[in-house]
Amino acid sequence: MKKTILFLTLFALTFSAQSQNDSVEISLFGIQTGVLGVWVHNESKLSDEIALRSEVGLDAGLFGGSVFYDGGTGYLLIPTITLEPRWYYNLEKRASKSRNTAGNGGNFVSLKTSFLPDWFVISNYETKSQ
Repeated sequence: MKKTILFLTLFALTFSAQSQNDSVEISLFGIQTGVLGVWVHNESKLSDEIALRSEVGLDAGLFGGSVFYDGGTGYLLIPTITLEPRWYYNLEKRASKSRNTAGNGGNFVSLKTSFLPDWFVISNYETKSQ
């Protein structure tokens, strides 16, 4: 019985010793992939509650049908640059309730803006001019 109580006490102390950060992390990097693209992103701290997420990648698209390109089906990849300021409004509340805030894990409001430059297009069809 004493060993069980000692084990549970040590187990509880290890979890209570982990500190929660109640502000945005300084910098996060990552890679995202999906059915329609691949992106590399960075999220940088601007203040305790505000971060700027910047993203560079390739957006994908599918097209086809009898009207376009002689009835074939095609794909395309277009470069994309995205900037997204984020306001994390509940990190302190999450930390006070001992919830996970690692990796900026919390609710946020953002304004996402994307730019699709006309640098190049990767496709299985050649571009037709109109």
